[in-house]
Amino acid sequence: MAIFEYKGINSSGKNISGSLDSENIRTARMKLKKDQIFVTSIRDKKKESNLRKSGPNVTANVGVKDLSLMTRQLATLIKSNIPLVDALSAVAEQVENVVLSHALSDCRNMVNEGSTLHKALAKYPNIFTNIYITMCEAGEASGSLDVILLRLAEFTEAQADLRSKVSGALIYPLLMLLVTGALLSFMFVFLVPKIMSIFDANPQLTLPWYTVLLFDISGVFVNYWWMIFPSFGLVVFLFLSWKKSPTGSKQWDAISLKIPLFGAVVRMVAVSRFTRTLETLLTGGVPMLTAMAIVRNVVGNEVIALAIDEARSNISEGESISGPLKKSEQFPPIVIHMVNIGEKTGDLENMLQQVSNAYEFQVKNKIDTLTGLMAPIITIFMGLSIGAIVLAIMIPMFDMMDSIG
Repeated sequence: MAIFEYKGINSSGKNISGSLDSENIRTARMKLKKDQIFVTSIRDKKKESNLRKSGPNVTANVGVKDLSLMTRQLATLIKSNIPLVDALSAVAEQVENVVLSHALSDCRNMVNEGSTLHKALAKYPNIFTNIYITMCEAGEASGSLDVILLRLAEFTEAQADLRSKVSGALIYPLLMLLVTGALLSFMFVFLVPKIMSIFDANPQLTLPWYTVLLFDISGVFVNYWWMIFPSFGLVVFLFLSWKKSPTGSKQWDAISLKIPLFGAVVRMVAVSRFTRTLETLLTGGVPMLTAMAIVRNVVGNEVIALAIDEARSNISEGESISGPLKKSEQFPPIVIHMVNIGEKTGDLENMLQQVSNAYEFQVKNKIDTLTGLMAPIITIFMGLSIGAIVLAIMIPMFDMMDSIG
C-alpha cells in the first residue's frame, strides 16, 4: 500500500489536506470522491521522497510511449482551455513513469514562477530533445501550443516506429548467424577431433588438402579457443571505438551508404528522418535555417548531415532549398523534385510529408525484402559449410575403407 498526500475542497467548500493509504493513485481518487472531496492535487509520498533524494537532474531514460502519451494528454488539456500550470500538474500526476512525473512537476513549478515552457523543458535534455524544445518554443510564440504538441506526439511515434522496424528486421538474421557460428564451432571442437583420431590410426592414408585444412582449422579451435573469443571481442571493441571517433564516424557513414543492398536502406532511413523532421519543424512555425540546423543532428549519417550544413549555408545566402540539396548528390531525385514543387507552390510542408510517408513505406518494404533474402542466404551458407565439412571427412573415409577392403 502506498501513502498519498492530497489537497482538495470538501462538500462545505473548505480547503482541506491530508493523507490516505491506497493501492494506486486511481483508487485514492475514487476513495476521496466517495467522501465528497474534490481533489486539487495528490501525490505519492514515497515517490516524491525518492525523487528528492535522486535530485532534479535525473538522467534515467524515458520511454517513447510514455513521452508520446504525456504529450497527447498535455495537448488535449491545453486545447480544452485549461491553464498551462494546471495542465502540467494534472499530467504530472497521471503519468506512471517516475522520472517523467518529477520532470513535469519541476517544469510546472518553473512555469508557475514565470518561466516559459520551453525553458523549463530545456532543464531536462535527457528527456526532451532539441526538436521537442524548439517546437514548444514555436508553439508558445504562435499561440498554437496544443496543435504543436499533437504534431510532436505523432512525430515521436513515427520515429519510434521506424527505428523499431529497422532494429526488429535485424534480429532474425543475427540469430541465424549466431546459430550457424555455434553449430560450426561445435563441429570443429567436438566432432572433427574424433574423426581425426580415426585417420591418425591409419598413417599410411594420404589425406587430401581440404581435409588437412579442415583438421588445421579444428586444431586452432581446440588448442587456441582461449584466444579466439577475446580476440573477437577486441576486434569488436576496436571497431566500435573507431566508429565513435570523429574521423571513424565520417568514414563509416560514407562506407555504410555504399554497402550493396544495405546502403540503400541506410540512405532511405536518413532521407525519411530528414523530410519528416523538417516537415514537423516547418509546420510548427520554426524558421527554415533553425530547422535545418536541428535536422542535421537527427539524420543519423554524417555524410548527409554535412550535405545539409552546406545546403543551409547556401540557403542563408538566398538560394532555394532544392538547389543545394541537388548539388550535394546525397538525396534521391524524387526528393529534390518534390521539394522544388513545394517551394514553387508554397506548400513545402505538405510535399515533405508526402515524401516522408513514401520513404517510410519504402523502408518497410526494403527491409522486408532484405529479411526475406537473408534467411535463405544464411540457410544456404549453413548447408554449404556443413556439407563441405562432411565431404572433407567422408571422401578420405571412403578411401580408407577401400584400402582396408
